[in-house]
Amino acid sequence: MNKIWDSFDKAVADISDGATIMIGGAQGPIGTPRNLIMALNRKGTKNITLVTTTGYRVKGQAKAYGFPHSEDWVDHSLLIDSGQVKKVICSMAFIAGRGGNLQKLYESGEVELEHVGHGAFTARIWAGGAGIGGLYNPVGIGTIQEEGQEVRVIDGKPYILQKPIKADFALISAYKADRYGNLIYFGTGRQYGPLMCRAAKTTIVEVDEIVEPGELDPEAIITPGVYVHRILQVPEEDKR
Repeated sequence: MNKIWDSFDKAVADISDGATIMIGGAQGPIGTPRNLIMALNRKGTKNITLVTTTGYRVKGQAKAYGFPHSEDWVDHSLLIDSGQVKKVICSMAFIAGRGGNLQKLYESGEVELEHVGHGAFTARIWAGGAGIGGLYNPVGIGTIQEEGQEVRVIDGKPYILQKPIKADFALISAYKADRYGNLIYFGTGRQYGPLMCRAAKTTIVEVDEIVEPGELDPEAIITPGVYVHRILQVPEEDKR
């Protein structure tokens, strides 16, 4: 039941080439598992299918958020820049405008991109965690999104079947955890973390603080420990 690990490198050591990995973080440094990302970069895992909210962030953009450590903000763009990613599934492909490295890699055919709207992105990850085989979405009917997809008419309205999004691993940042893996989040740092924890076979979480069972208010726990497999405490200098 004790899920605490003492090494970020050891925690990602079994993430093999070709893995599908969900990575949390959308609102700047808060909620971004930077230490796990750096460990995965050091390991050098290749051909990753990356599931994340934002496809790529341009260096320097973090200053706009006003959070601590924005100058050395590390996110999943590190994996893209290092050539470790073969496909990106995201809801915002180029948040910082045109010219990001993901766009260049996509246009050159080096990286595959699946761009999904926010609502569908959320619902498909939820379906993955819930064990549901898919969902029908009216968005995209009559557009290129419909091409090659199963379409079903329900109550006279056409819907596109969208399959669930699941992952081999989820790398998540939370605020606090107990040693059983129960999690609480910090403000907007929650983001897609709870959904991703449920949709991954193995969930690895970095937190500011690890406490004993019973110290977290049960009413404040967002992610139950049953969905969390490994917990690591971030270095003191990385805390909020």
